[in-house]
Parts: sequence; structure tokens; C-alpha cells
Amino acid sequence: MSGSHRLVLASASPRRLQLLQQIGIEPDALKPADLDETPYKNEQPRALALRLAEEKARAVEAQLAGDEHLARSYILSADTVVAVGRRVLPKPALAEEAHQCLNLLSGRTHKVFTGVALITPSGKLRSKLVQTRVRFKRLSNDIEPYLASGEWQGKAGGYAIQGIAGSFVVNLVGSYTSVVGLPLQETSNLLLGEGYPLRMRWLGGVR
Repeated sequence: MSGSHRLVLASASPRRLQLLQQIGIEPDALKPADLDETPYKNEQPRALALRLAEEKARAVEAQLAGDEHLARSYILSADTVVAVGRRVLPKPALAEEAHQCLNLLSGRTHKVFTGVALITPSGKLRSKLVQTRVRFKRLSNDIEPYLASGEWQGKAGGYAIQGIAGSFVVNLVGSYTSVVGLPLQETSNLLLGEGYPLRMRWLGGVR
């Protein structure tokens, strides 16, 4: 691919990589950003998702500044936040945390916010926030077996919708791929709007 059309995914998430591959994009590099994701005092979940996506993109832009091969690439980043009201749920590392999340989500509707940020080769930052409403069934007999599966580890809200937890969903209004981690319609629009040759990738015309 020409230098002006290189793309760096600012994430180590295999889910986001798979979603990009689904729309014909193979990133030239994966460069996760190491950020403190703690919300600011009184920060709304939607604002947190967008801020972290933008900060991840800028952090990776700084990492690549001296990289002869990847400087002036497109940089794509995303962050997903699961919230009940104004409460941001963690990305649990411990089963006890995941249990608390699932208890809270059981039988109710929650919101999933994914912020997507794109830095262009010229350094312009564009971003988009996507909101999805998800309702879970009651999980009284499901929580312990789900915890045993390990799928919850490190996932926002303690679940991965593309796995077993897909069976928990009673209703979803919005973007399924956003809940997985990268809203494909909005991401493709950001890329196309900034001159990334996405459709040429589908045709095999850009390498």
C-alpha cells in the first residue's frame, strides 16, 4: 500500500482487528496505547468513550512520529464503555467484579458507548460516538456458568456479546458491531470521508 494509505490500528484487541478485516482492511501495524482509563470526576460515560478514543489515537500518533515507515499513516482507535445510567462498569480482571456487573445488568437495559477516532496523514482528528441500547434477560441461573467460561475477562461490563453472552440479549437497538468493539458503518464512513481507499480494497486495486 502507498505510504499515504497506510493504516495503523491503535489497539491490541483481536475483536477490533477481526471487525476491520471483515470490511476488507488489514492494518499495516497494531499499536496499542497504554492509557489510564479512569473517568474524570463527574465525567459522563459517553464523554469518557469519546475522550479515550481520541487520546489513544493521539498517543499512537506521538509514538509513530519518528517512525520512517509508519509516520503519516491513518491512525484508527476506539474505546467502548458500558454504562447503567451514569455508572461506568469496569473491565473486570476478577470474577467478583464480573459477578457484580452481571448482577447489575440482569433483566435490565443498559447503554454501550463506543467512541471511534481517526487521525489522517495530515494530522487531522475526526471522531464519532455511537450509542447502543442492550437489554439482558434475567441471569439468575447463568452467571456462575458464564463466569466459569472466562469470556468476561477484560471485557467492558463483564461480557462479550459475540460469545456466550449473545444468548443473554433480549433486545438491541443500535449497532451490534459497536457493542463488539468497533461500529463498522461509522468507521467506514470516517475512513471514506478522509480519502482512505476502502472500496478499492474490496476490488483488490490497492495493495
